[in-house]
Amino acid sequence: MVEVTLVGVRVELPTNQPIVLLKEREGGRFLPIWIGAVEATAIAFALQGVVTQRPMTHDLLKNIVDELGVTVEGIDITELREGTFYAVIRMRAHGQAYEVSSRPSDAIALAVRAGAPIFAAEEVLEEASISMREDESEETEVEKFREFLDQVTPEDFKSQ
Repeated sequence: MVEVTLVGVRVELPTNQPIVLLKEREGGRFLPIWIGAVEATAIAFALQGVVTQRPMTHDLLKNIVDELGVTVEGIDITELREGTFYAVIRMRAHGQAYEVSSRPSDAIALAVRAGAPIFAAEEVLEEASISMREDESEETEVEKFREFLDQVTPEDFKSQ
């Protein structure tokens, strides 16, 4: 497994499809994963520190995990099969390790809330990642996503 960092979420044009963008921690590969609008909003809210009046689904999941004394140790994006990404949430409770199958978007939304690391299988990165062009700096790409995150609202993720 290769550790990746969450760069952010954005809406891919012209399809208006939300994506989450991950980048390998020690390298130049980016992993874009197309996700649903609800999950994109959940991830963006967590990144921006937005607190809603009532817990959203991923906040509720985090609250349940905390109440039960479960630690989210990390999430793994394990495979890409027929265009669909698969992930597991790795947890520990009372000395016992658990893995729960998850959509990557839900796992990432939980990882952001839990402060848990994100990993991707090397095979997934080999198949689906994109390398940064040599004439682009990493800081420029990250700055573009930060600007997007500063301006994003939930309405940006609604279907038209």
